[in-house]
Amino acid sequence: MKKHSELIVHTTNPENAEPPLELLRKHFITPEELFYVRNHGNIPLIDAESYRLKVSGLVEHELEISMDNIFCDFPEKTVMATVQCAGNRRTELLSVAPIPGEVPWREGAIGNATWKGIPLKEVLKKAGVKSEVRYVEFTGADDVFRNGENVGFGASIPIEKAMTDEVLLAFEMNGKPLEPIHGYPLRVIVPGFIGARSVKWLSEIILRTEPSKNYFQDRAYRLFPPDAKPETVDWNSGVQLSQLDVNCVITSLVKNAAARDSQFIIQGYAMGMGGRKIKRVEVSMNGGEKWNTAKITEGDHFGVWSFWEIELEIPLGEQEIIARAFDEDSNSQPDQFEKVWNFKGYMNNAWHRLKFKVSEFPETSRLEKFGS
Repeated sequence: MKKHSELIVHTTNPENAEPPLELLRKHFITPEELFYVRNHGNIPLIDAESYRLKVSGLVEHELEISMDNIFCDFPEKTVMATVQCAGNRRTELLSVAPIPGEVPWREGAIGNATWKGIPLKEVLKKAGVKSEVRYVEFTGADDVFRNGENVGFGASIPIEKAMTDEVLLAFEMNGKPLEPIHGYPLRVIVPGFIGARSVKWLSEIILRTEPSKNYFQDRAYRLFPPDAKPETVDWNSGVQLSQLDVNCVITSLVKNAAARDSQFIIQGYAMGMGGRKIKRVEVSMNGGEKWNTAKITEGDHFGVWSFWEIELEIPLGEQEIIARAFDEDSNSQPDQFEKVWNFKGYMNNAWHRLKFKVSEFPETSRLEKFGS
């Protein structure tokens, strides 16, 4: 599969790229060529015929499952789910302080797809879950090196989440077999959790009493307070990331050709905490003193983003638009980047701000973005 030529490539080894926001917002179901790419190591080439998924740990019966078993022995299920990187919107935090050694994601490290696979809980039921199990660990087949050691990639989720209907072992994306770059032949999909928990190239499932000790669960994907510093921090003090926070992003501003020159249509996307439905999106043109309610145009169920838009009259000159969202449990967002800054650059969900300039011409006006 060839990725879209306009993807913003951050690194090539490993591959990490995201789509421009204008292209991302054109599709409620993100086409594969526009779906963001997040890798920590190589993309393994796996032979589906010899592939075996191992299930072990605190189970009654250890399993080795082939792709034929996946297709024939378990019920199939299709889930629409939005996957978002924990580092999405990291570049905005760079305006507060440097974040060295991390991918400078903009706002496009997110994508929505239909995933077809088998429910994880059906595999766990077949293996037999022992009563003391608290976590389900996933291991990928990719090689990932840190400090000269192949640490691989792994993650874990609580058993309560693993036994829900929406967590899948997926083999199709948007009606087609998974491409290698997206986890062929089998990957995990965990709606509402950070993308790092949706492990690609799944090779093993282990049931445990504690979270995974893999580098990426135990150390890399932790959230620290704004005053923590990497040189002095106690790495065990950070919170292991799981659920996504409520978030909202302005993706585009389009002049309404059918209205006056000062009328613009503002569009964006929003996500609820842990996959909850978005209830309301608000937009402000005066620093948050007054808010206008946007219309949610698509997206009204668990685990999926919402698209929104609003038409506003925007005067000439330098302007700033702010957007925020509320989910069905009234979770919302902090107002300033400084309140969520952390030295890893994770989980930026501060109000999204877009600075721009409207210039007047003889018969029209022009919108010029000059900041973010």
